[in-house]
Amino acid sequence: QVQLVESGGGSVQAGGSLNLSCVYPKYIHGSTYRGWFRRSPGKAREGVAVIGYGGDSLYADSVKGRFTISRDNSRNTIYLLLNSLIPEDTAMYYCAAGRALSLVERWYDNWGQGTQVTVSS
Repeated sequence: QVQLVESGGGSVQAGGSLNLSCVYPKYIHGSTYRGWFRRSPGKAREGVAVIGYGGDSLYADSVKGRFTISRDNSRNTIYLLLNSLIPEDTAMYYCAAGRALSLVERWYDNWGQGTQVTVSS
């Protein structure tokens, strides 16, 4: 069982920032991409950002310019810096290991348990 572990969630006011982290095993067969997804209450899980081993990245339009994904391959860790948070960003945030630079779930085979982000107005 591949284990990815997220941390860094919390409660902030609108306009605030958070920095999420996700630690994963050194080798995950066939999966060099790492993505962040989120699920808001009553909504389907959606892709937020994804990054390849070399740093290529892709963002959802809703977070472009506000969120930044990065990775430290030496620490087997990816990060998601959340700036200018709005209440609509409230969700459980998940990291995942995937096989493509895509925000579509079907490309991802291994998931973490999630970390909660709550933004109040």
